[in-house]
Amino acid sequence: MKDKKQKKTGCYQIKRLHFSADENRHPWLPMLLNAYYIVDKGIDEAIKAELKTGRQLACSKGCSHCCKTHQTIPVYPLELVGLSWYVIEKIKNPFRERIKAQLRNYIENEACPFLVEGACSVHPMRPVSCRQFNVFGKPCAEGEDPYYTRREDVLSPIKKYTDRAFFLMLPFYGVEDEDQRWKIIGSGAVHQVVKLMQTCNWKSLAEKMEEFEGNSYKTQV
Repeated sequence: MKDKKQKKTGCYQIKRLHFSADENRHPWLPMLLNAYYIVDKGIDEAIKAELKTGRQLACSKGCSHCCKTHQTIPVYPLELVGLSWYVIEKIKNPFRERIKAQLRNYIENEACPFLVEGACSVHPMRPVSCRQFNVFGKPCAEGEDPYYTRREDVLSPIKKYTDRAFFLMLPFYGVEDEDQRWKIIGSGAVHQVVKLMQTCNWKSLAEKMEEFEGNSYKTQV
């Protein structure tokens, strides 16, 4: 994996991930990675604007309250495809078996099945909703969802970046015409396909992981 575009700032690291061979095989992957890159640039700009006012970002490495407590994390079909691909083909041991077990045994509304030892195991491919959720001021209390308890401390994404990201994703759903894509975004119809992370059939992903491992073994022998 080679990162060709990278920008470092005082609060966020911006980079467009590259999986060259996989992007050649999967036409949907470049559009998803481009969309995430746009989202990340927007987050960086929004965070820097808040820091200039003297506010402090509460989120830090090792904090995973939102992964444990949030029960309405939206995820879009293209993002689910990206997550599935990353988990099936890119996740290695020692965490692969742990993730597979968590997916197989997942119970609705439990902590995110990709949370391993307090860290996101799919961080490069985490959904837009996860990328954009940032909290200022004090860290979240155990079980707190600050979106409902102190909305003023939750980062408000910059709309032009979010809209552009969804614009780049829409060809995955068969919408190629640019004018039509902007109309869909403007009407909010793009959000009609959203699912919730906590209600997805993660057991089937564990099965696909095992199927991939079986096929890989057959190729090697």
